[in-house]
Amino acid sequence: MSNYAIETVGLNFNFGQQTIVKDLSLQVPKGSIYGFLGPNGAGKTTTIKILLNLLKSPADQVFVFGKEINNNRIAILKRVGALVEQPAIYGHLTGRENLINRCILLGIKKTKADEMLALAGLTEAANKKASKYSLGMKQRLGIAQALISDPELLLLDEPTNGLDPNGIIEVRNLMIDLATKHGKTILVSSHLLAEIERTATHVGIINKGQLLFQGTIEELHLLSKPLLEIEVNNIENASALIAKTGYEIIAQTDKKITVPFTSSQKSGELNTLLVQNGFTVSSLYQQKKDLENLFLDITKTN
Repeated sequence: MSNYAIETVGLNFNFGQQTIVKDLSLQVPKGSIYGFLGPNGAGKTTTIKILLNLLKSPADQVFVFGKEINNNRIAILKRVGALVEQPAIYGHLTGRENLINRCILLGIKKTKADEMLALAGLTEAANKKASKYSLGMKQRLGIAQALISDPELLLLDEPTNGLDPNGIIEVRNLMIDLATKHGKTILVSSHLLAEIERTATHVGIINKGQLLFQGTIEELHLLSKPLLEIEVNNIENASALIAKTGYEIIAQTDKKITVPFTSSQKSGELNTLLVQNGFTVSSLYQQKKDLENLFLDITKTN
């Protein structure tokens, strides 16, 4: 059995003459929050629609739970929940009625509606008309709808689009909860890099339909050549000791020394070395490139 909830193998997709997705090989591990990153128009929504079989993929290129999607469409889709573009909500119905409606459609017991309202943090607003919901509440109701059949896999297309900071935090916390406490696998697309960084365990970066990077969040950070800033007394002597130990000193001010970050363990060893030699280390700080700069680096090199 495959360890991947989703695997695409050299996926190609065209609209007429235009190539939208090119040789895309996604690998989304079970239990991960996979951040599917890229600028608008990179092919993210098209890929999600292909994964939902709303757009038909060529044979033997898309596998969900290890099964080829075209041949196992119904069995796969029973295990998948999705929120693509806007949630399909009836404004004249309350939050609870919207979910009960979905239960009836799917032949699921109606008690599930209240469970999902609780999970999405909407119990208080259950009897309020959905048209009166804030954008964040509407998104969470959309996610609650996607969760009603208790899917193992959730596909969320730009779930925080157009939300205020509060709404973004609500959706973010819900995603983390679903993955860690409820064992869901989540593929979440976004063009907001900082957003993905806060939730994702794995990242795929797509541009013009092609995958530029795929790996864990840690691998992505190491790719960005992070730096370690050390605030220490007696900079000159500390600097000499660090250099003697074989570290490259990238920058030095009267307050701090900057060296390449290699691992948390190495940072700890460096700290111990300085302390044992009588220096006072007031702070060790790992400086990461934000994903935006990283994204520019990756897209430039390709």
